[in-house]
Amino acid sequence: MWDAEEHVTEDGLGIDASAVRLIVEVVSPGGDGITRDRTRKRRAYARAGIPVHVLIDDHDDGGTVTVLSAPDPEAAIYADEVRTAYGSGATVPEGPAKGFTIGEEITGPRRGA
Repeated sequence: MWDAEEHVTEDGLGIDASAVRLIVEVVSPGGDGITRDRTRKRRAYARAGIPVHVLIDDHDDGGTVTVLSAPDPEAAIYADEVRTAYGSGATVPEGPAKGFTIGEEITGPRRGA
């Protein structure tokens, strides 16, 4: 069993990122939000070794779901990336939500297509 108290940050205000097994991110609107969510957070989560990072992105080509896995903390990248359009299914490959599919029932149909 996972004990959150073992992973509390030194300041007591959060959990060490290295203890997180899955991040699901909804990309924020606006240039700063999009850059932060698609680029900066992606590198930070890979650097922390978070095994799975899911991006739900209304602002990408009619809506996309990107599932990133196999982090390389040294390079701050994810080695595996699966990107699907809204209305299709993107399946989480590992971790606590392994096998869970993010499909049309979550994203809705493809937009503007």
